[in-house]
Amino acid sequence: MLDEAQIERILVVTAHPDDVDFGAGGTVAAWTSAGVEVSYCIITDGDAGGSDHDVPRSEIPGIRRAEQTAAGAVLGVTDIRFLGYRDGELTVTHELRRDISRVIRQVRPQRILIQSPDRNWKRIYASHPDHLAAGEAAIFAVYPDARNPFAHPTLLQDEGLADWAVPEVWVFGTPTPNHVVDITDRFDQKLDALHAHASQTAHMADLADRIRGWMAMQAEEAGLPEGRLAEAFMVVDTA
Repeated sequence: MLDEAQIERILVVTAHPDDVDFGAGGTVAAWTSAGVEVSYCIITDGDAGGSDHDVPRSEIPGIRRAEQTAAGAVLGVTDIRFLGYRDGELTVTHELRRDISRVIRQVRPQRILIQSPDRNWKRIYASHPDHLAAGEAAIFAVYPDARNPFAHPTLLQDEGLADWAVPEVWVFGTPTPNHVVDITDRFDQKLDALHAHASQTAHMADLADRIRGWMAMQAEEAGLPEGRLAEAFMVVDTA
């Protein structure tokens, strides 16, 4: 695992607005508070999400982009890039791999945080088909695409984006975590970011208890002292 002093830039790639806040909001807050530049790449606009039938579907993409922008500000993230793919229809295509590779080459991160391409049977909500596709496309973009100067040649020829090798990947929603981050002191910040996604969370009266219970379980499984809260990841060396 890289020394935190080596980390200047981190890129987060997720399928939907709010995914990062549910899975890693406390960790992102810790990174930005330490002075790390964190960028988001949000693949879809979450236009198939929400439960309010009174809001026209055509308005949902704009609402969810605004909510993610507000949630990012809570956690200290202002660089948010939306790819605009359709929610619920995500597949691993050459075009998606290219688009994620483009962002990797633009940001040039030392660490990338992605969703798990492996189904988590213990927490099926982490394994939405879009999450699995986003994770698979993102790891393909990390290796081999973004580091291969001959992959997606238009990125270099037309946009001047040279190859970039990401040395470390963190995966959330994974069934096989090997690292946790204690986010006890960042829990309220994480919760504030989730509340910013009002179209998705306003109806959840038990949101705080639900998230606290999930974080407490992950802390307990990692052997942290009682009362601590944690977010869990699989850390992979991709140098």
